[in-house]
Amino acid sequence: MAKYLAQIIVMGVQVVGRAFARALRQEFAASRAAADARGRAGHRSAAASNLSGLSLQEAQQILNVSKLSPEEVQKNYEHLFKVNDKSVGGSFYLQSKVVRAKERLDEELKIQAQEDREKGQMPHT
Repeated sequence: MAKYLAQIIVMGVQVVGRAFARALRQEFAASRAAADARGRAGHRSAAASNLSGLSLQEAQQILNVSKLSPEEVQKNYEHLFKVNDKSVGGSFYLQSKVVRAKERLDEELKIQAQEDREKGQMPHT
């Protein structure tokens, strides 16, 4: 009886060990894929994400902006900033998130404008 119990325990440990190893390999692969994707996204944009603490997608979600247009960003920013003002019962935390999202999107707009200027200055061959 003890022999069978020991075999069951050993088999169970082996199954769990294999599952853990497989999950670890999958996590490493996903991490590598994410790192590659960040590398392709552009160094300036990645640096802006690191500085602000928000990714471009997060900032767009916070301000409810689908495409980067300065007018839409400003309009949504003003609305969300007013709605979340502490004097009207809003949340300072949410208001600060709105400000950080606006800063991140403004930085991305600057990066895009600079890249557009650089493309325009390149000689056409």
